[in-house]
This record gives sequence, structure tokens and C-alpha cells, in this order.
Amino acid sequence: MLLRREDPPPVELLAAPVLEGERYQNRPIYFSDVIVRRDSDIEGFEALRGRSWAYNDPLSHSGYNLTRYELIRRGETGGFFGRVVEAGSHANSLRLVAAGTVDAAAIDSQILAVEFRDSPELAGALRVIDVFGPSTIQPMVAASRLPQEIKERMRSLLLDLPRDERSRPALGYGFVRRFAPMIDPDYDDIRRMLAAAEYSGFMTLR
Repeated sequence: MLLRREDPPPVELLAAPVLEGERYQNRPIYFSDVIVRRDSDIEGFEALRGRSWAYNDPLSHSGYNLTRYELIRRGETGGFFGRVVEAGSHANSLRLVAAGTVDAAAIDSQILAVEFRDSPELAGALRVIDVFGPSTIQPMVAASRLPQEIKERMRSLLLDLPRDERSRPALGYGFVRRFAPMIDPDYDDIRRMLAAAEYSGFMTLR
């Protein structure tokens, strides 16, 4: 959404995935699942006070912005975590928690589902103790400078993917049910969370 703040915006929204699963309500949304080691004594987010936390990237919504917003919402802007570690990716965050290097992390629910399926040892080593969201899911975008007919063709191809038998296995691998057309106001929920951080001066996760 930071790119959409530029004037003119360098990207244009095309479509966003709708994920498989009842929790997604056939809508283009996702969650941040808070994970700890399965043998951890931590039973809820409040128990993470003073503990260590991993995030993937400071520009991430699911791993950073949404966590920051949850702390604002709970009135915890004075230094909730004992230690905060930048992992570089959700996959790295998962493995830091599984190894016991950090206590917890918030993971994009789609990525978590793929990781748990492809790495059963992680599914056995970790558990979810809280859920943030839902948030509007990340969109597919095109460079604004492209001719409009190309952007419309790209959008049409994304929306038609579920009807293409050759594309279904790839969609299924990512737990994608279909794509939905998106417009700028669809992401106002994420803007509100970022605005809350800016208004409160709580920009650095801690």
C-alpha cells in the first residue's frame, strides 16, 4: 500500500487470491497466525510479555504492521516484547521458533498452511496460540505505465484461471480457490492500521 501513496501510483491493482478453507469465507482475506513451539508454556498472546518475537520484514503487513496494530489496540506501546528479531522471511521465522531461538512469531496463514503441508516436522513442532485479522490479502499488481488493454487482459486471465484445467494444480498447491477483482478502497483496512501506528508514533515493533 505504500506504493499506492505515491502520486501518481506506480502500480495498479488487478486481482487478489481467494483462499481455500472455511475461515476465508470465499473472500480475498487472510490472517496472521501466532505460533509457538508445541512444548512451550505460552498459551496466549498476553503471555508473550517480555518474551522474544521474530518478524519477517518491517514492510510486511502480516508479520509486522498487523502485529504492531494489535499492540496499539491492546495499549501495549511501551515495550511489550523482551527481544525482537528480524528473520528475513516467514519461513525463517517459523524455523527460529521451532528451534527455540525465539518464542513466537506471526505468520501469514497461507504460508503457514503451505509450510505445514510441505514440512510435517514443523507442523508437529509448532502450534497456533492466537490469530490476528482478517486482513485484505495481498494483490496481484501491474505497472501503471503499461497500456490499459494489457492490464485488462492480465486481470481477465487471473479471473479465468480456475476454469483452466492446466492451472488448477498450481492454484491448489497454493490453496488458492479463485481470484477476485480488487479496487483501491478494498485495502482501507490495512491503511487504517498503518495510520494508527503513524498517529501514535509507534512505528518500531518492540
